[in-house]
Amino acid sequence: MSQKHWLVRVAERAGIEPRTTPEVSPSTPVREAWDPVVRALGVRDRALVEAVANHFRLEVADLESGDEGARDLIPDEVSRKHHIFPLHLSERQLVVATCDPTDLDAERSLGFASGRTVVFQVSSPRQIREALEGRNQSERSMETLLTNLGVSMTGDDDVRVVEEKGPENLSKKDAESAPVTKLANLIIREGIEAGASDIHIEPGRERGQVRIRVDGVLRSHMELPMPAMNRLVSRVKILAKIDITDRLRPQDGKARVMIGSGGYDLRVSTIPAAGSEKCVIRILDSTRNITLEDLELPGPELARFRELLGYREGVVLVTGPTGSGKTTTLYGALRELADGKVNIMTVEDPVEYDLPAITQTQVETKQGVTFASALRAILRQDPDVILVGEIRDRETAETAAQAALTGHLVLATVHANDSVAAVARMVDLGLQHSTVATALRGTLAQRLLRQVCPDCAEPVRGERTPEEEELAGRYESDPIVRAVGCSDCGFTGYRGRLPVQEVMFIDSRVQEAIELRKGHATLQRLAIQGGMRTMKEVALDWVAEGRTTLVEVERVIGQVMDQVEDEQIKGPPRILVVDDDEEARLLLSTILRKEGYEVEAVEDGQEAMDVMGKDPDWSLVILDLSMPLKDGREVLRWIRGAVDTAAIPVLVRTGKEGAESEVELLNAGADGYLSKEVQPQRFLARTRALLRRSAL
Repeated sequence: MSQKHWLVRVAERAGIEPRTTPEVSPSTPVREAWDPVVRALGVRDRALVEAVANHFRLEVADLESGDEGARDLIPDEVSRKHHIFPLHLSERQLVVATCDPTDLDAERSLGFASGRTVVFQVSSPRQIREALEGRNQSERSMETLLTNLGVSMTGDDDVRVVEEKGPENLSKKDAESAPVTKLANLIIREGIEAGASDIHIEPGRERGQVRIRVDGVLRSHMELPMPAMNRLVSRVKILAKIDITDRLRPQDGKARVMIGSGGYDLRVSTIPAAGSEKCVIRILDSTRNITLEDLELPGPELARFRELLGYREGVVLVTGPTGSGKTTTLYGALRELADGKVNIMTVEDPVEYDLPAITQTQVETKQGVTFASALRAILRQDPDVILVGEIRDRETAETAAQAALTGHLVLATVHANDSVAAVARMVDLGLQHSTVATALRGTLAQRLLRQVCPDCAEPVRGERTPEEEELAGRYESDPIVRAVGCSDCGFTGYRGRLPVQEVMFIDSRVQEAIELRKGHATLQRLAIQGGMRTMKEVALDWVAEGRTTLVEVERVIGQVMDQVEDEQIKGPPRILVVDDDEEARLLLSTILRKEGYEVEAVEDGQEAMDVMGKDPDWSLVILDLSMPLKDGREVLRWIRGAVDTAAIPVLVRTGKEGAESEVELLNAGADGYLSKEVQPQRFLARTRALLRRSAL
C-alpha cells in the first residue's frame, strides 16, 4: 500500500517505528484500525493513545472520573453510534472520550444533542467499549432487580411527579419507565406505603443500601450495586431539581409527587460520602389535617397543654430530639387556635405542612431570612400567636422573649432532655434567669413509643424473659404484652406510635426558683408538686394498658431517666429527722443509717428551720407533729413557703390517725404520714416510696 493510515503516521511522528506493515486501508474507521495498528507497532494501547493526544493537543481521557450528568444527557444509542463515552458536563461544554478526534460528524451530532461545545479527550476503542458495557450493565442490573421484585417494565407508573404549585401530571414521555426512573418510583412508593418518614440511600464500597425509617427505627429495604446506586441518587436529584454535576458539596432540594389521590412532599438532602453521595428523602404527607384530638395525647397532659395554649402572652416551649413529633404537636395546636379570630404567623425551616388561614414564612439563610430576622419582621404584622420552628441561637431567643413580654403567645421548639431542662437551655442560649422566669409560661417534653402490633402481640404469661425480668424490677411495673413480629409490621413486632409527654407549668413557685437559679432537681420536684407527671409515669400507663412494652420504654426513655438521675444523685439520700423524743430520734436514725442513708437528727422545730435555712439540700424530712417551741404544722408551713425547701418531701409522724387527720396533713403539704409507733418495715417502705417519687 502506498498510503498509510493516519494512526501510523501519528505514531511515526511520535518516534514509534512499526515492527511490521499494518494491514489496514487509510479509509478504515479508526475503531477498526486501532488494534491492527497497535499490533504492528508492537506497543500497548496507552502508547498510541498518548501519541494521538499529543498530536491533536488533547488530554488523555480518564474514564473513571466521569459524572452521571453527562451520561444521562447523551442517549446510549448516540454514544454507541459514534463510539464515544460522555465524561463531564458544564453549562457550556460537554467532554467526551473518543478514539478519533477527526470525527467531525460525531462532534456536530453531540453538539446538537447537548446544546454545548464538544471537547474531545482521547481513549482507546477497547476502553470506550468497556465503559459503555459497564454503563449498560448497571441498567441491566436494575432491570433484573425490578423483574425479581415483580415490577413490570412496561405500562404507566403509579408515582407521578408534579409541579410544586399544583397536582399537574407530567407528559407521558416524562412518565415512561426507564429502569432507573422505575426503581426510584418503586422505592418512594414502597416507603410511603410502609409509613416511612425517611428514605436513606447509602453508598458502600461495592454495594449500596436503601433503608427506610418506620416508627422512628431504620430498617433495611434493599441492596443495590454501586453503579445502580449512583444512577438512583442522580435520578432523585433530578426530581428535587438539584445540580447533578456537583457531587462534592452538600445540597438540598424538594419535589412533590402524587400516589393515587394522595399528595406527598419530598425533602431531599445529599452529602458526599465514601467517594459517592448519600441521599436522604424526608416524606411529608401534605394532605394530613391532624388535630390535637387525633394525636392520642394522654388525657391529663392534653388538658394541661390546652391550658398553656389558653394564654394570650408568654412563651410555650416544646422539647425533644429530632423525630419525636414536636412539629406535629405544634401544628395540631395551631389548628386548634386558628378560629378565625386571631392572626397566627409562623417562621419555619422547612415549612412542613400548609396550614389554611395561617401565614407561614420559610427560612432562607442565603437570602438573609433567618429565624431571628423573620421573627422581627413578623412582630410588625400585628400577630396574636407566633410559631418559631426552633430557637437555636441567642438572637432568636431574645426576640422570642421580647415578643412574649409585649403581649404575644409564642410557641417554639428547643432541643433539651426534658421539660425542666428546657429552662436551662434558654439560659444557655443567653437569656437572663429573670427573663426566662417572666416570659416562660410552660414547657412540654415529648417522646414517641412504638405501639405493639395488634396482629401479632402476645400476652406475657408464665415465665418472663431475662430482659423482661430486669426491666420489671427497674420500672416496678409488670409487662403485659410481648412484641413478636409478623408481615404486617415488617417483623418488628410494632406498628404505629404513642406519644409520651410531660407538661410543666411555670407557676409562682417555679418562677421564683428560676429567678434564684435553682437546679434541675429542685425545679423538677416543684413541677411534680404542681401536677406534672413525668414521661416515665406516662409511659408506664401505656405499658399497663398493654399498648407497648417495657423493652420499648427502656429504648426510648431509659437514657432520659439515667440523665435525670445523674442530675439528682450527689451521693446517698440525705434525711433530716425532727423529733423531740430522744429515744425516737435514735431509733429512726439507726434504722435509716443501716440502709445507707445520710441522717441528721434535731430535737425541735426551730432547730430544724435553722438547719434547713443554712442547708436546704435534703432528700426527705421526717417530722414529728407535736413538739415544743415550733410544732410540726408550723415547720411544715415554713418548708412549703420557702422556695429553697418547697420541693423537699415531708413524712409526718402523728399520734392521731384516721381519714380526717390524713386530709388535714395532706392539705397542709405533707407527702405522707405514719403513726408514732415505729414499725421498721412499714417505716422503711414509706421512706423508700417517697424518695423514689421525688426522684422521678
